[in-house]
Amino acid sequence: MFAKTSLKLPTAAKNGILKMRWTIKAKPEQKDIDALADTLGVDNLVSQLLIQRGIDSYEKAKKFFRPVLSDLHNPFLMKDMDVAVARIECAIANNENILVYGDYDVDGTTSVALVSSYLLNFYPNVATYIPDRYGEGYGVSYKGIDFAEDNGFSLIIALDCGVKAIEKVAYAKEKEVDFIICDHHRPGDMLPEAVAVLDPKREDCEYPFDELCGCGVGFKLIQALGSRKGETIEDLIPYLDLVATAIGADIVPITGENRVLAYHGLDVINSSPRIGFKAIINQVKKTVLTITDVVFIIAPRINAAGRMEHGQHAVNLLTETNLEQAQKFAAGIEKYNIDRRSLDKEITLEALSQIQENKEEDGFTSVVYKDSWHKGVIGIVASRLTETYYRPTLVFTKSGEKLAASARSVKGFDVYNALQRCSDYIEQFGGHKYAAGLTLLEEQYGNFKHQFEKVVSETIDPALLTPEITVDAKIEVKDINPKLMRILNQFAPFGPGNMTPVFMSEGLTDSGYAKGVGQEGAHLKLAVTQNGYGPVGGIGFNMGDKLPSIISRKPFDAVFSLDENEWQGNVTIQLKLKDLR
Repeated sequence: MFAKTSLKLPTAAKNGILKMRWTIKAKPEQKDIDALADTLGVDNLVSQLLIQRGIDSYEKAKKFFRPVLSDLHNPFLMKDMDVAVARIECAIANNENILVYGDYDVDGTTSVALVSSYLLNFYPNVATYIPDRYGEGYGVSYKGIDFAEDNGFSLIIALDCGVKAIEKVAYAKEKEVDFIICDHHRPGDMLPEAVAVLDPKREDCEYPFDELCGCGVGFKLIQALGSRKGETIEDLIPYLDLVATAIGADIVPITGENRVLAYHGLDVINSSPRIGFKAIINQVKKTVLTITDVVFIIAPRINAAGRMEHGQHAVNLLTETNLEQAQKFAAGIEKYNIDRRSLDKEITLEALSQIQENKEEDGFTSVVYKDSWHKGVIGIVASRLTETYYRPTLVFTKSGEKLAASARSVKGFDVYNALQRCSDYIEQFGGHKYAAGLTLLEEQYGNFKHQFEKVVSETIDPALLTPEITVDAKIEVKDINPKLMRILNQFAPFGPGNMTPVFMSEGLTDSGYAKGVGQEGAHLKLAVTQNGYGPVGGIGFNMGDKLPSIISRKPFDAVFSLDENEWQGNVTIQLKLKDLR
């Protein structure tokens, strides 16, 4: 394997951060800031941050700071929901076998755990099916349909997949197996001939919120089913830990309905999580989890099952009701996660080496391939390469007779649209603006690679190839205090559409004790002062190389978020540095 010294790592790979462009958000009109500050009884900085998030009235602020479950939309507003509910009720009345089918990632496995465990509360003839990543690939598979037919399942509820499975749903129909599809991916020009297609991104669907994840669509289905049985939304609160995890992992906007679901789901995770989550939390010994913890602690472990072995292991953990058994499942999944991390690191180094050996650092894209790379981690590797070179990236490996790839993009560039323009060379693809997957024939790899580079070079704004830090507001050290921190904490949960506020301060100086910490001084630890105020501590991960530019009290500007640092029982506010210059 490649030793670190054998790689001529680019600046980004060595320092963990590329040269950044700082973009300061437009400041709202001062009169609007003053009016909202007066209405809410907050200072102007908080008022500005709220208006920048579209919150410009008391009512909107109330919904933002105190999301209530009663704000969730009527599930029957979703196209085909009435048909889906009727078909499930018919299946139950006729004692049919129901197969709950979902993809092998976090969104898919949480969806399957949610819908299957809900149905099993009152109906026994329910089983689950997760396709094998290696034997079947993404989404609905012929093998899964054959399994349903062979085992007497007449209804498949497909979650987080299926909206493009036109041939497969037709194949199932020939075998008298019905489909209800619950998806959130963009449909193609045609919809499958399923009994019902629940997808808020359907053009003919007028559901008020179209950014649900797959598990969110599954939740709307059980909300609809429950309403027919006299259940209220409060009866479904125990399922929200699954929904919040999928929202975080699938990187959907945490606005509107997703904010309500994530807010209450986090409360469930921290107060009364399901046994499977409890087993994971016991392993990591974390007391209070934020949405970031869910993304970086819970989600990778759930994902590791499908990446390294089989997604069914994750469903088994998430539906287990015995803590002792769940802890055994969690221990197995933890091993998968450790193995995944090792492979991820190994393949990333090989991929970086391949880019450098082929002298492709200066192109508009990164496209790499090796037939032995583990299919389960190529998505993570694609993300790592995107962080390093900051350009649309695809990582290919061999999958049966074809090549499979994971695609990742940079902020502002739609990689899904770019893949559509390369469709002559692709067998199958699907996904989102920033992440997608595809398969193609090996002989088309060279043609595809050339076409993808051509499409991106012709359509991308070159400015998008420099990572952007969006700054919410300029502040001074004197503005940083516990009251501000308490209010900012109430902006959570953070995510797309409601990112952690980022601030900029100018003319900072270090108090004289700045140093590199961590392995080989990789991280920068400092304490800043400004105009006699401070010091306030700060940490810059992978910014140790910036130390020479701030020592000897050289003034500098910085962008950062605010964080709380707990050390030996003391909690202090610190700057979490993003860049400085």
